[in-house]
Amino acid sequence: MKIENVQTVRIKICGITNTEDAMAAADLGADAVGFVFASSPRRISPTKAQEIIMALPPLVQTVGVFVDEDPEKVASTAALCRLDLVQFHGGESASYCRRFGQRVIKAVRVQSLEDIKNCPEYSSVVNAFLLDTYIPGQKGGTGRTFDWNLALEAKQYGPIILAGGLDPENVAEAIGAVKPYAVDASSSLEQEPGIKDHEKMARFIQTVRQAAGR
Repeated sequence: MKIENVQTVRIKICGITNTEDAMAAADLGADAVGFVFASSPRRISPTKAQEIIMALPPLVQTVGVFVDEDPEKVASTAALCRLDLVQFHGGESASYCRRFGQRVIKAVRVQSLEDIKNCPEYSSVVNAFLLDTYIPGQKGGTGRTFDWNLALEAKQYGPIILAGGLDPENVAEAIGAVKPYAVDASSSLEQEPGIKDHEKMARFIQTVRQAAGR
């Protein structure tokens, strides 16, 4: 029997701070949820994240977001929370990323092709690149899009998780333009920083599924 190769676009909802939002994301069909352990309006403590993660249904992936954190603290947080993946949003080197037992996502803040030039040195170390918009002084959660043609250039180095200002109104266009491995949204799906709008999450996930043919 021939199996068709149908593209599937995974969905990550990031910046989760409470169990209600995490369960809603899971129930609506998100493939992964993200917890920010760095300075952010969406920052969460490891103990609170652990509590939320233990309440999640099976097969929902959990991602911890860190920025230039001490590797021992990353490891202890990942162990306590039982994180499936760790995501690094700072200047972490390839050797730094290699130190962890979890699968690794390396975030790249994109403004021009110059920002992608270091991706090859990470290709054999990380499992995916998350592309976010470059805003001076911000490590993520910008709520702004970037030139998606740059994401096409980055695809040659590994799976791409497209982020940066994706919302229910533009995510179908983004998927059509980039055909990423996954999409990631956070601030665009909120009522206020750290609190998700469940109706926006539902529309976002539904739009992704329709755009990707699922």
